[in-house]
Amino acid sequence: MVVCKGFDLENSNPNPKIAFSDLLRIWFKWFLDPVAAFFNRIGLTPNMMTLMGLAGNFVAAYFVATGRMTLGGLIMLITTPFDALDGTMARLRGDASDWGAFVDSVTDRYTELAILGGLSYYFSTTGDSVSAVATFAAAAGTVLVSYVKARAEAVGFSAKVGFLTRVERYLVLGPLLLFNRPIWAVWFIAIFANFTALQRIFFVRKQAHERKKERIAE
Repeated sequence: MVVCKGFDLENSNPNPKIAFSDLLRIWFKWFLDPVAAFFNRIGLTPNMMTLMGLAGNFVAAYFVATGRMTLGGLIMLITTPFDALDGTMARLRGDASDWGAFVDSVTDRYTELAILGGLSYYFSTTGDSVSAVATFAAAAGTVLVSYVKARAEAVGFSAKVGFLTRVERYLVLGPLLLFNRPIWAVWFIAIFANFTALQRIFFVRKQAHERKKERIAE
């Protein structure tokens, strides 16, 4: 995840750390806002968009599982951005909520695991056991990246750091599937998603040590 100096999307207060996904929302606000407003006008809701994205990725997973990587990658690239639109739609409706954010996060995990599950099935049926194991490692890494962040925030730490967060994984997996390079995709994610989880673990460890020092100093 790229972190830089910048400003929060919703207001002008300085924000020292902005995730790459937040930067994308800022850069493409000119596009996301009118499209989200259009979907709001025609009666779609943010939850509908979330479910459409989830359903689309399950369809993509089916094509991936049956070896049609290019079609699966294309569907994934088309439907996954609904994740950005549902949040924008909720903001424009004044309907953003913690529950919506929770549902969005959970469906994100399902969409990634659906695609990786399709790849695991494909490699297993083609006899490529090494790539099947790499796919399992990739799936474990994607879950751990979000799990470490959630557990860190539950005990009062921050873990919004790391090389390969969800947006970056999407930018790796979708195009490589589109160009029929699934093995490259799973190995890249297997290595760097787990590396990102370790980055977050050590980042939290550093904060824990600093908190301990502050308590001792008091």
